[in-house]
Amino acid sequence: MNRPLQETHDHLLDATGLLCPEPVMLMHNRMRDLSVDDILLVLATDPSTRRDIPDFCRFLGHELLDEEEVDGTYRYRVRKQGNA
Repeated sequence: MNRPLQETHDHLLDATGLLCPEPVMLMHNRMRDLSVDDILLVLATDPSTRRDIPDFCRFLGHELLDEEEVDGTYRYRVRKQGNA
C-alpha cells in the first residue's frame, strides 16, 4: 500500500525514536481510548513498523487507510473499527 498519505486525522501518536515493540504497544493503548471511526496518525522511525502496524490492524480489525515513508519517518493513518 503506497498511496500518498492524507493529512486528515483525529489523533496523533508520535513514536519516533522508539524501537519494537514500543510503537505497537503505544498504538494498542491509544486505540483503546479512541471512538469508533476515529483516525489515528502514527509517526515512527523503526522500520519494523512497516510489518508490525499492518499486522496489528489485520489482527484487531482496524482499517489501515494509508502509509508512507518520508525521510526515514513512517506515517500510518489507522481508523478504529468496532470495539477492538
